Amino acid sequence: MYRTEYDTLGPVKVQADRYWGPQTQRACDNFRVGSEMMPPEIIHAYAVLKKAAACENHAQGKLKGDIFGPIVQACEEVTSGRLDDHFPLKVWQSGSGTQTNMNLNEVIANRAHVIMGGKLTDKSKKVHPNDHVNMSQSTNYTFPAAMHIATYSLISGKTIPALEKLRDSLDSKAREFSEIVKTGRTHMMDATPLTVGQEFSAFVTLTGKAADRLRESLDGLAELAMGGTAVGTGLNAPEGFDKAVAERIAGITGLPFRAAPNKFEAISAHDAVVNTSGELKSASVTLMKLANDIRLLASGPRSGIGELILPSNEPGSSIMPGKVNPTQAEMISMVAAQVTGNDTAVTLGGMGGSLQLNVYKPLLALNILQSAKLIADASYSFAEKCVDGIRVNTGQVKRHLENSLMLVTALNPHIGYDKAAKIAKHAWQNKLTLREAAMELGIIKGKDFDNWVDPEKMV
Repeated sequence: MYRTEYDTLGPVKVQADRYWGPQTQRACDNFRVGSEMMPPEIIHAYAVLKKAAACENHAQGKLKGDIFGPIVQACEEVTSGRLDDHFPLKVWQSGSGTQTNMNLNEVIANRAHVIMGGKLTDKSKKVHPNDHVNMSQSTNYTFPAAMHIATYSLISGKTIPALEKLRDSLDSKAREFSEIVKTGRTHMMDATPLTVGQEFSAFVTLTGKAADRLRESLDGLAELAMGGTAVGTGLNAPEGFDKAVAERIAGITGLPFRAAPNKFEAISAHDAVVNTSGELKSASVTLMKLANDIRLLASGPRSGIGELILPSNEPGSSIMPGKVNPTQAEMISMVAAQVTGNDTAVTLGGMGGSLQLNVYKPLLALNILQSAKLIADASYSFAEKCVDGIRVNTGQVKRHLENSLMLVTALNPHIGYDKAAKIAKHAWQNKLTLREAAMELGIIKGKDFDNWVDPEKMV
């Protein structure tokens, strides 16, 4: 069930049916830490990079044609996900991601060898992981480039569209509820009126701005550390290799990738990742705001505010019959908390650059990709399973509005702040309506009160 492979340290036993080689196997044995696997997005993006590099090496006459074709095919199979089972490494490995780079090199090399008619058990193989698949490359620049490719692709293709879907769902509700006047609340206390639509319009703008800020942050990720090799000097990479490969990656992905102008910066620090992670955290702040406001407005249904009615997706209690909970709001608030924690890890990882190399790359990749996926999935779910089905409890809204003491604010221009405050306090202390309090105190006439205190004119 095993075959023997060799690297510079000697022989290693590898599972007979696995495409990985000795360095991957050593990493499996040496880094048995946690359960977090290297994200598949990194693997797939890495294969795009390997394909682009092979194409450029072939164009420059460095990679022979008989080897070039099988390497490209193997790269495409990796990108498609067909070979996902051959990438067994955990995130917790070398801070540069060297083990993952070699995992790619070995799988692509061995798969290409098999495509050329060879067998995994052959002692001499036609494709070498370092000399051919890793030609003109080093982990130090390819891993951050793969990290950028994966993160840019995920956020632009899934996270931003999800936030925009949530924004559109909220906007639909803002328009639907535009004529429903309700009492406002500041400091968790009654305030002047607004419409439910106006209340939801804040959610619309918040979510839209979160998507916009996230989109703006992607420009930093568009820069790839291509051609930097070990420390940024470009040693062992042909002239023009960086720009040419970046252009090929842009062509393959359809995204505006370009070569980073300063390879020393692109390898030794990852501030662009930290920046984008910060915008993901900012989006999580928005999501927490939405979740908390919506579940608070829906609280009850009889003993809370109870102005919103949320969809009844599932029973809410194993002991209390008929109970329904705001589970989508709870889900998205937990996501927001997790993304905030992830950003802290990314921030600390970004601080981990020492001299010519940041050695927290796998940590950065794990956390920013998880944040992007969580926000995407949670936003879609919250839009479809909660926001789209929200209804307004108009009876409760009307009762709260009629009982609100802060309608008295409309009297300020007519009788002054002090007299208006006197009416409000008298109404509160004696359990009267504002109109009854005003009449009892003899401050204004009922006709004037009715003309001046009209909630629909206050919004």
